[in-house]
Amino acid sequence: MERKYDLEARLIEFAAAIISFTDSMINTKAGNHMSNQLLRSGTSPALNYGEAQSGESRKDFIHKMKVVLKELRESGVAIKIIEKSKLHLDASEIASLQNECNQLISIFVKSIGTAERNIN
Repeated sequence: MERKYDLEARLIEFAAAIISFTDSMINTKAGNHMSNQLLRSGTSPALNYGEAQSGESRKDFIHKMKVVLKELRESGVAIKIIEKSKLHLDASEIASLQNECNQLISIFVKSIGTAERNIN
C-alpha cells in the first residue's frame, strides 16, 4: 500500500473521529462553541492534504502542508480546552484523539522539513 494513501486515510479517519466526538459533546453554549471550532479545524487537515497533493509547485505543496499542520495544532489545543473544561465526558476518547493528533503533527513536521530541505 502506498504511503501517501496511508496518510490520507489516517487524516480521513481523524476527521471522522472528530465528527463523532463533536456530536457527543455537552450541549451548552461553551460546548457548542468548542465543538464547532474543533469540527472546523479537525476536518480541515484531510481536505487540505488532498489539495496539497495537487500543489502547483514544491513551494505551493509546502505551503499547503503547513496549513494542514496549523489546523492539526489548532485541533490539539481545542481538544485540551475541551478536556480541561469537561465539555466531553469520555476521557479515553479524548486521550485517543489527542494521541492521534500528536502523531499526525509529528508526521507533518517531519514531512515539511524534508520537503523544505529538498526544495533546491
